[in-house]
Amino acid sequence: MDKAGERRIVVDGDACPVKQEIAQAARIFGIPVVMVSSYDHVLREEDGVTVVQVDRGDQMADLYIANHISPGDVVLTQDYGLAALALGKRCRVMSFRGQEYDDTRMDFMLEGRHAKAVQRRRGVYGKGPKAFTAEEKNFFQHKLTKLLTLLQENVQE
Repeated sequence: MDKAGERRIVVDGDACPVKQEIAQAARIFGIPVVMVSSYDHVLREEDGVTVVQVDRGDQMADLYIANHISPGDVVLTQDYGLAALALGKRCRVMSFRGQEYDDTRMDFMLEGRHAKAVQRRRGVYGKGPKAFTAEEKNFFQHKLTKLLTLLQENVQE
């Protein structure tokens, strides 16, 4: 949550394929969105969505997010390292595919990321993530809406 105690959705926006779905869900719940990306990516502000642009660089958006999130924020990212940092700051963290990250599997996920980095340094490359389908975008929006509903109900108790 920000300094005023307001929950926010903070998005690692550089490679986010579900920006519109995030903005739409956030408007329904009245939750502000902060999209963070490098200057290499053109994002537009819209009602309820603030865009923060950072210097280009491998981890600049992640560093900005890690330094500006607060307990209770919802962080949306595919980056396991950023997810681990956000969990450490007591944020809820979800991937763009609708998987909610938690502490129980984070070590395993980080070990897998490290193993893949070692393979890349050896010249072994995978295919990369497959393109998002409309069905996957709908699934993500459903999971985000479900999480926001749960958080809203817990605040009102």
